[in-house]
Amino acid sequence: MPEHAAPLLRPPRHRVDPRARAWWRLQALLTLSGPMLLTALVLAVLSLLFFPGALPWLGPLLLAVLVLPALGYLAAMPRMRYAVHAWELGERAVYAAGGWFWQKRRIAPLSRVQTVDTMRGPLQRRYGLATVTVTTASTAGDIKIAGLSDADAEELSRRIGEVAQDVPGMPHEHPLERHRSRRADPAPHAEERPVPPAPPEWRRLSPAPCWCTAAGWARRSARWR
Repeated sequence: MPEHAAPLLRPPRHRVDPRARAWWRLQALLTLSGPMLLTALVLAVLSLLFFPGALPWLGPLLLAVLVLPALGYLAAMPRMRYAVHAWELGERAVYAAGGWFWQKRRIAPLSRVQTVDTMRGPLQRRYGLATVTVTTASTAGDIKIAGLSDADAEELSRRIGEVAQDVPGMPHEHPLERHRSRRADPAPHAEERPVPPAPPEWRRLSPAPCWCTAAGWARRSARWR
């Protein structure tokens, strides 16, 4: 073992709301498991009506390819998400973990927080849940904490806003006020410079009045006289 091994990053302290498992289970049923089970049922019925001889080999195939994976995903995904999803708010950073098969942990300094949004979709409102999205000035993207209760989401958003204002280096000016102040100051106009006279060579090459015009004919008549 190396002498100066890096310490392991512990999981965040706070779990999401237990009702999030029912929300994720309903999502799985509507997006993946439900369509797979419905496809298996339709194929089995069609085979029973039109191709009865195919059921001995089609039934086990549908069971292995569609039914068992759909039921496994419906049972395992919500539990694994609930075991992974967690969050924690420190004095100088927000820490969140998410995912289930591919797990991800993010730590974002509060000094780089730009906005804090709370989203409640139709399925989330059914279970009294919300998702808090923390937008930071980072190329890694936003931090999303899903599966929070409505009360926890509001409290977390309020605490992030309060703590972020106390972090050194955090701009205290509201982004809208800064935008208004920038738009209130008009851009300085460019100095109006006088048009320089034409160069001498341009004046020498300027065409003389044509004799076919009135002025040219008058000058030519004066010369003839």
